Amino acid sequence: MGWPGKGVSFFPQEVTQEMVANFSRGGAAINVLARHFNIRLTVVDIGVAGPPLDMDMASDKISQDPPMRLVHRRIGDGTADISEGPAMTRNQAVQALETGIAVFEQEKGQGLQAIGTGDMGIGNTTPSAAVAASFLGQEPARLINRGTGIDDDALANKTLVVARALKVNRPDPEDPLDVLAKVGGFEIGGIAGLILAAAAHRVPVMVDGFISTSTALLASRFHPEVKQYLFAGHQSAVEGHRLMLDHLDLKPLVDLGLRLGEGTGAAFGLSILASASRMALEMLTFEQAAVSRPEPDAGSEKTG
Repeated sequence: MGWPGKGVSFFPQEVTQEMVANFSRGGAAINVLARHFNIRLTVVDIGVAGPPLDMDMASDKISQDPPMRLVHRRIGDGTADISEGPAMTRNQAVQALETGIAVFEQEKGQGLQAIGTGDMGIGNTTPSAAVAASFLGQEPARLINRGTGIDDDALANKTLVVARALKVNRPDPEDPLDVLAKVGGFEIGGIAGLILAAAAHRVPVMVDGFISTSTALLASRFHPEVKQYLFAGHQSAVEGHRLMLDHLDLKPLVDLGLRLGEGTGAAFGLSILASASRMALEMLTFEQAAVSRPEPDAGSEKTG
């Protein structure tokens, strides 16, 4: 979270902390959807740049049911500038993965049937694009997106930053831990660990947008069977997202042109998954509902 960047985002880095505070208040888009779909929301501070977050200070909290939970699992005060060198040490990359695994185990202890991934981090589409480019062998220009709405000049600069990060760090696509450590982010490693743990427990994972899909791509490089437990919540308004989904052989459940993040696309996807599950469990068969079957010759025409 909170990669410093070099003009790669329309918003300042401080917005990451401010938005996490908004999550705590219950005022963000993901809070609204979590309340609407009755989804338990857990926000993990795995390394937001700046001082540790204190959400108890908010006096204008919106009532949340189920309640949101903030988990403090900080690995560091943000990651390093990937255009100048590795994002983190290899040990920190391992710690990020283990953090995601630990969070899953804690959540599983409270009961869950499926999980949805999401993120909040100003500038994190840049390392996500670098991760995707490493694994897909694509030019950065095919994966880079406008993120928070940057203009053409900033988009060109963002492409150069990713290209420079790949040149400086030379991540090895055959070593997913190397890719994470060199051009990833704490949240990318954390979500990848969460996905790996979910797959190990045969729990379905609803993947959100661009950043979350890059983490799914990373997780699948640690173990290919991970793909069997993935669902794509939506197709974001980003060409690079489609390329990653195609590589993972995932078909998005909805396409609303979202650029929001926060796990909002995953929330829509989880609602569809829950609906499908209830249909399978509760809908009566024709026999159970005493519905007549078609006649054996129905639909055929007889000629004299």
